[in-house]
Amino acid sequence: MLIALKTQLKVNKTQRQLLARHAGAARFAWNWGLGLTRQILDHNRLNPEDKIKFPGKYDLDKWFVALVKPDNLWLYEISSICVGSALSHLRDAWGRCFNKISKPPRFKKKGRNDSFTLRQSIYVEHFRIKVPKIGWLKTYERLPQGANPKSVTISRKADRWFISFNIEVEPKITPKTSKIVGVDLGISALATLSTGQKFDNPRPYQKHQKKLSRMQWLNRRKKIGSIQWKRAQLKIARLHLKIGNIRKDTLHKATSYLSKNHAAVVIEDLNVKGMLANRKLSKAIADSGFYEFRRQLQYKCELYGSQLVVVDRFFPSSKTCSHCGEIKEDLTLKDRWFTCPDCGFFFDRDWNAAINLMKAGGSLVSAPGVVSADTTTLKG
Repeated sequence: MLIALKTQLKVNKTQRQLLARHAGAARFAWNWGLGLTRQILDHNRLNPEDKIKFPGKYDLDKWFVALVKPDNLWLYEISSICVGSALSHLRDAWGRCFNKISKPPRFKKKGRNDSFTLRQSIYVEHFRIKVPKIGWLKTYERLPQGANPKSVTISRKADRWFISFNIEVEPKITPKTSKIVGVDLGISALATLSTGQKFDNPRPYQKHQKKLSRMQWLNRRKKIGSIQWKRAQLKIARLHLKIGNIRKDTLHKATSYLSKNHAAVVIEDLNVKGMLANRKLSKAIADSGFYEFRRQLQYKCELYGSQLVVVDRFFPSSKTCSHCGEIKEDLTLKDRWFTCPDCGFFFDRDWNAAINLMKAGGSLVSAPGVVSADTTTLKG
């Protein structure tokens, strides 16, 4: 199976400038291609009898070389693969838009999600990787030996540069300490297991919200483009990067523990988009990263030989008594403890929901030990 590897680069001042120029060239090509394709779509909409064929990725590349590159000599100092990849990504974005998978592509702005892709002549050694035009780039951690990626993507977050590429690995079947476990996601605790174990929710954005607001408030009257403005923007970007790293670290530790030590993991198919519509809870839900939790759990279960069971979102896991099966209809979000109206069972709300999820998914896990690495959806 293919997994993505992303690591930070150790770059000097010259390399930092060269990487920034490549990112700028990719952004320049993307914006040029986006402006051209928008003009073609507008022309076809206003003149249906005189339609122009929508260009493909190779057409955009040829037009860019013939029309744009001769007037911008600085592009000859940049790898042509970088520009071609940007135009190829733009055509793929339009394809997703035409298939109604995503929204239309938008123009890119300098300093926001700067990245570019390089292909061909990529060599990997212990602590460095060679890419076209730029040369050898050092890394802080050892790279997997024998990996010869066909393409790499280099991106910038704050003042740090990262490189990512896909590598092919064999599934690592780990010994399982438990046959099945139910996982209930929440806000007070990120995940509550049917065994009673809980993973704390660090809430990194809420923890650093005051500091972030203070930094943005102090930066409100600085002249845009000045040295002090750039320094303040860099501090804000570093804080955003720190918040994201804390969230990723928590999610990776939780999902790795679940997939390595349990033969089957049962979770609920949460409607995250609908939950974000709640104004009172949207910030806390976004800070928890429910979608990312499921995404990581899905590929890690396949990697470590576990089975992921997804219970239907309408299954009343929180309202059902795990002791007698009675459903309590008047349960609200404020009720953090579950009291059964029939048998009087008194239990932690999240723990009770995790046990119900484990029972709901238990019918699909028949053999003990390691089971098939797939994703199964169970409707309640």
